[in-house]
Amino acid sequence: MSRSPPSNPILLIPARLASTRLPGKPLADIGGSPMIVHVWRRAMRARIGPVVVACGDPEIADAVERAGGRAILTDPSHPSGSDRIYEAIARLDPGRLYDAVVNVQGDLPLIDPEIIRIGLSGLEDPETDIATLAAVIEEEKALFDESVNKVVAGFGDPARPARALYFSKAAVPWGEGPHYEHIGLYAYRRDALERFVRLPRGVLERRERLEQLRALEAGMRISVSLVAPGRLGVQVDTPADLERARELLRRES
Repeated sequence: MSRSPPSNPILLIPARLASTRLPGKPLADIGGSPMIVHVWRRAMRARIGPVVVACGDPEIADAVERAGGRAILTDPSHPSGSDRIYEAIARLDPGRLYDAVVNVQGDLPLIDPEIIRIGLSGLEDPETDIATLAAVIEEEKALFDESVNKVVAGFGDPARPARALYFSKAAVPWGEGPHYEHIGLYAYRRDALERFVRLPRGVLERRERLEQLRALEAGMRISVSLVAPGRLGVQVDTPADLERARELLRRES
Protein backbone atom coordinates (compact mmCIF):
# COMPACT_ATOMS: atom_id res chain seq x y z
CA MET A 1 0.00 0.00 0.00
CA SER A 2 1.58 3.28 -1.09
CA ARG A 3 0.21 6.00 1.17
CA SER A 4 2.16 9.01 2.34
CA PRO A 5 2.11 10.31 5.92
CA PRO A 6 -0.59 12.95 6.43
CA SER A 7 0.59 16.43 5.55
CA ASN A 8 -2.39 18.55 6.60
CA PRO A 9 -4.10 17.31 9.79
CA ILE A 10 -6.89 18.95 11.79
CA LEU A 11 -7.64 18.38 15.48
CA LEU A 12 -11.28 17.97 16.49
CA ILE A 13 -12.55 17.81 20.09
CA PRO A 14 -16.01 16.24 20.40
CA ALA A 15 -18.08 17.42 23.36
CA ARG A 16 -21.63 17.36 24.63
CA LEU A 17 -23.37 18.32 27.87
CA ALA A 18 -25.29 15.06 28.31
CA SER A 19 -23.26 12.83 30.63
CA THR A 20 -24.74 10.22 32.95
CA ARG A 21 -21.99 10.34 35.58
CA LEU A 22 -21.12 14.04 35.43
CA PRO A 23 -23.80 16.12 33.68
CA GLY A 24 -22.50 19.27 32.01
CA LYS A 25 -18.87 18.23 32.43
CA PRO A 26 -17.42 20.13 29.42
CA LEU A 27 -18.36 23.35 31.26
CA ALA A 28 -17.13 22.23 34.69
CA ASP A 29 -14.87 24.88 36.18
CA ILE A 30 -11.21 23.97 36.59
CA GLY A 31 -9.01 26.78 37.81
CA GLY A 32 -11.35 29.48 36.51
CA SER A 33 -11.92 28.06 33.00
CA PRO A 34 -14.34 25.44 31.63
CA MET A 35 -12.82 22.00 31.15
CA ILE A 36 -13.38 22.11 27.38
CA VAL A 37 -11.31 25.32 27.18
CA HIS A 38 -8.41 23.59 28.94
CA VAL A 39 -8.56 20.76 26.38
CA TRP A 40 -8.68 23.25 23.50
CA ARG A 41 -5.64 25.11 24.87
CA ARG A 42 -3.63 21.89 25.24
CA ALA A 43 -4.56 20.80 21.72
CA MET A 44 -3.47 24.20 20.38
CA ARG A 45 -0.11 23.76 22.08
CA ALA A 46 0.44 20.53 20.12
CA ARG A 47 0.95 22.80 17.06
CA ILE A 48 0.07 20.23 14.43
CA GLY A 49 -2.95 21.89 12.82
CA PRO A 50 -6.10 23.92 13.45
CA VAL A 51 -8.22 22.95 16.46
CA VAL A 52 -12.02 22.98 16.41
CA VAL A 53 -14.44 21.88 19.13
CA ALA A 54 -17.27 19.80 17.62
CA CYS A 55 -20.10 20.23 20.10
CA GLY A 56 -23.71 19.25 20.45
CA ASP A 57 -24.72 22.25 22.57
CA PRO A 58 -24.60 26.04 22.00
CA GLU A 59 -23.38 26.58 25.57
CA ILE A 60 -20.15 24.71 24.79
CA ALA A 61 -19.62 26.67 21.58
CA ASP A 62 -20.13 29.93 23.47
CA ALA A 63 -17.55 28.98 26.12
CA VAL A 64 -14.95 28.04 23.51
CA GLU A 65 -15.50 31.14 21.41
CA ARG A 66 -15.32 33.43 24.47
CA ALA A 67 -11.87 31.95 25.13
CA GLY A 68 -10.80 32.74 21.56
CA GLY A 69 -11.33 29.27 20.10
CA ARG A 70 -13.37 27.90 17.24
CA ALA A 71 -16.38 25.63 17.59
CA ILE A 72 -18.92 24.03 15.29
CA LEU A 73 -22.37 22.83 16.32
CA THR A 74 -23.24 19.23 15.44
CA ASP A 75 -26.27 17.01 15.88
CA PRO A 76 -26.69 16.52 19.66
CA SER A 77 -27.96 12.96 19.18
CA HIS A 78 -24.73 11.45 17.83
CA PRO A 79 -24.02 8.14 19.62
CA SER A 80 -20.23 8.57 19.66
CA GLY A 81 -17.42 11.05 19.32
CA SER A 82 -16.35 9.53 16.01
CA ASP A 83 -19.80 10.21 14.53
CA ARG A 84 -19.61 13.78 15.83
CA ILE A 85 -16.20 14.50 14.32
CA TYR A 86 -17.27 12.92 11.03
CA GLU A 87 -20.14 15.39 10.74
CA ALA A 88 -17.84 18.23 11.78
CA ILE A 89 -15.10 17.52 9.21
CA ALA A 90 -17.63 17.01 6.42
CA ARG A 91 -19.09 20.46 7.12
CA LEU A 92 -15.80 22.22 7.84
CA ASP A 93 -13.91 20.85 4.87
CA PRO A 94 -16.10 19.76 1.94
CA GLY A 95 -13.13 20.36 -0.36
CA ARG A 96 -11.13 17.68 1.51
CA LEU A 97 -8.05 19.81 2.20
CA TYR A 98 -7.38 18.02 5.50
CA ASP A 99 -6.03 14.50 5.03
CA ALA A 100 -6.08 13.40 8.70
CA VAL A 101 -8.33 13.99 11.68
CA VAL A 102 -7.07 13.76 15.26
CA ASN A 103 -9.86 13.10 17.77
CA VAL A 104 -8.90 14.53 21.17
CA GLN A 105 -11.38 13.65 23.91
CA GLY A 106 -13.01 16.63 25.57
CA ASP A 107 -12.53 15.29 29.10
CA LEU A 108 -8.71 15.38 29.20
CA PRO A 109 -8.02 18.87 30.60
CA LEU A 110 -4.41 18.12 31.56
CA ILE A 111 -3.31 16.13 28.53
CA ASP A 112 0.33 16.60 27.55
CA PRO A 113 0.37 18.20 24.05
CA GLU A 114 3.31 15.96 23.14
CA ILE A 115 1.19 12.81 23.29
CA ILE A 116 -1.19 14.32 20.75
CA ARG A 117 1.78 14.60 18.41
CA ILE A 118 2.78 11.02 19.23
CA GLY A 119 -0.73 9.85 18.38
CA LEU A 120 -0.60 11.46 14.95
CA SER A 121 2.87 10.02 14.27
CA GLY A 122 1.36 6.52 14.17
CA LEU A 123 -0.02 7.36 10.73
CA GLU A 124 3.51 7.56 9.30
CA ASP A 125 3.19 3.82 8.62
CA PRO A 126 1.52 3.60 5.18
CA GLU A 127 -0.45 0.51 6.23
CA THR A 128 -2.03 2.18 9.25
CA ASP A 129 -5.62 3.42 8.97
CA ILE A 130 -6.08 4.60 12.57
CA ALA A 131 -3.47 5.42 15.21
CA THR A 132 -4.05 5.49 18.95
CA LEU A 133 -2.21 5.34 22.28
CA ALA A 134 -1.68 3.06 25.25
CA ALA A 135 0.09 3.10 28.61
CA VAL A 136 1.44 0.28 30.75
CA ILE A 137 -0.98 -0.70 33.51
CA GLU A 138 0.92 -0.24 36.75
CA GLU A 139 -1.76 -1.04 39.34
CA GLU A 140 -3.21 -4.55 39.57
CA LYS A 141 -6.68 -3.27 40.46
CA ALA A 142 -6.79 -1.37 37.16
CA LEU A 143 -6.08 -4.60 35.30
CA PHE A 144 -9.32 -6.11 36.58
CA ASP A 145 -11.36 -2.90 36.46
CA GLU A 146 -13.89 -3.19 33.64
CA SER A 147 -13.94 0.59 33.22
CA VAL A 148 -10.29 0.42 32.15
CA ASN A 149 -10.13 -0.62 28.49
CA LYS A 150 -7.19 -2.83 27.53
CA VAL A 151 -5.45 -3.18 24.21
CA VAL A 152 -3.49 -6.23 23.06
CA ALA A 153 -0.41 -5.37 21.02
CA GLY A 154 3.00 -7.00 20.72
CA PHE A 155 5.56 -4.29 21.41
CA GLY A 156 8.83 -5.80 20.21
CA ASP A 157 10.31 -2.32 20.71
CA PRO A 158 8.32 -0.14 23.15
CA ALA A 159 9.66 2.96 21.41
CA ARG A 160 7.92 2.01 18.15
CA PRO A 161 4.20 1.64 17.37
CA ALA A 162 2.74 -1.86 17.34
CA ARG A 163 -0.33 -3.25 15.62
CA ALA A 164 -3.47 -3.48 17.75
CA LEU A 165 -4.73 -7.06 17.76
CA TYR A 166 -7.66 -6.72 20.15
CA PHE A 167 -9.39 -4.40 22.63
CA SER A 168 -11.22 -5.62 25.71
CA LYS A 169 -12.55 -4.74 29.15
CA ALA A 170 -11.05 -8.02 30.36
CA ALA A 171 -7.48 -8.61 31.58
CA VAL A 172 -5.90 -9.79 28.33
CA PRO A 173 -3.59 -11.32 27.19
CA TRP A 174 -3.00 -14.28 29.47
CA GLY A 175 0.43 -15.02 30.91
CA GLU A 176 3.39 -13.13 32.28
CA GLY A 177 4.24 -9.73 30.88
CA PRO A 178 2.94 -6.18 30.70
CA HIS A 179 -0.67 -5.19 30.07
CA TYR A 180 -1.71 -1.98 28.38
CA GLU A 181 -4.51 0.50 29.01
CA HIS A 182 -5.99 1.96 25.87
CA ILE A 183 -5.98 5.76 25.78
CA GLY A 184 -8.86 6.98 23.65
CA LEU A 185 -7.10 9.50 21.44
CA TYR A 186 -7.37 8.64 17.76
CA ALA A 187 -5.71 9.86 14.59
CA TYR A 188 -7.60 8.84 11.44
CA ARG A 189 -6.63 9.08 7.84
CA ARG A 190 -9.48 11.02 6.28
CA ASP A 191 -10.65 8.10 4.15
CA ALA A 192 -10.37 5.71 7.10
CA LEU A 193 -12.68 7.87 9.24
CA GLU A 194 -15.22 7.99 6.43
CA ARG A 195 -15.07 4.23 6.01
CA PHE A 196 -15.25 3.56 9.74
CA VAL A 197 -18.42 5.55 10.48
CA ARG A 198 -20.23 3.84 7.59
CA LEU A 199 -19.45 0.31 8.80
CA PRO A 200 -22.19 -1.67 10.54
CA ARG A 201 -21.60 -2.39 14.22
CA GLY A 202 -19.54 -5.53 14.60
CA VAL A 203 -20.35 -8.68 16.55
CA LEU A 204 -17.44 -8.17 18.96
CA GLU A 205 -18.14 -4.45 19.21
CA ARG A 206 -21.65 -5.18 20.47
CA ARG A 207 -20.34 -7.80 22.88
CA GLU A 208 -17.49 -5.75 24.38
CA ARG A 209 -19.17 -2.36 23.85
CA LEU A 210 -15.95 -1.04 22.28
CA GLU A 211 -16.27 0.63 18.89
CA GLN A 212 -12.59 0.10 18.04
CA LEU A 213 -13.44 -3.55 17.43
CA ARG A 214 -15.65 -2.51 14.51
CA ALA A 215 -12.54 -1.36 12.67
CA LEU A 216 -10.57 -4.52 13.48
CA GLU A 217 -13.44 -6.80 12.45
CA ALA A 218 -13.57 -4.98 9.11
CA GLY A 219 -9.86 -5.55 8.52
CA MET A 220 -8.72 -2.02 9.23
CA ARG A 221 -5.28 -1.58 10.75
CA ILE A 222 -4.88 0.27 14.04
CA SER A 223 -1.43 1.15 15.33
CA VAL A 224 -0.70 1.81 19.02
CA SER A 225 2.06 3.99 20.46
CA LEU A 226 3.13 3.68 24.09
CA VAL A 227 3.24 6.77 26.30
CA ALA A 228 3.97 7.28 29.98
CA PRO A 229 0.77 7.01 32.10
CA GLY A 230 1.21 10.44 33.73
CA ARG A 231 1.18 12.31 30.41
CA LEU A 232 -2.55 11.79 30.07
CA GLY A 233 -3.26 13.80 33.21
CA VAL A 234 -6.68 12.67 34.40
CA GLN A 235 -9.72 11.64 32.40
CA VAL A 236 -12.72 13.33 34.01
CA ASP A 237 -15.72 11.01 34.25
CA THR A 238 -16.89 11.51 37.84
CA PRO A 239 -17.03 14.28 40.49
CA ALA A 240 -13.98 12.67 42.14
CA ASP A 241 -12.06 12.88 38.83
CA LEU A 242 -13.01 16.54 38.57
CA GLU A 243 -11.64 17.31 42.03
CA ARG A 244 -8.43 15.46 41.17
CA ALA A 245 -8.05 17.50 37.98
CA ARG A 246 -8.51 20.71 39.94
CA GLU A 247 -5.87 19.65 42.45
CA LEU A 248 -3.41 18.60 39.72
CA LEU A 249 -3.87 21.94 37.96
CA ARG A 250 -3.21 23.79 41.22
CA ARG A 251 0.04 21.85 41.61
CA GLU A 252 0.99 22.45 37.98
CA SER A 253 0.37 26.17 38.35
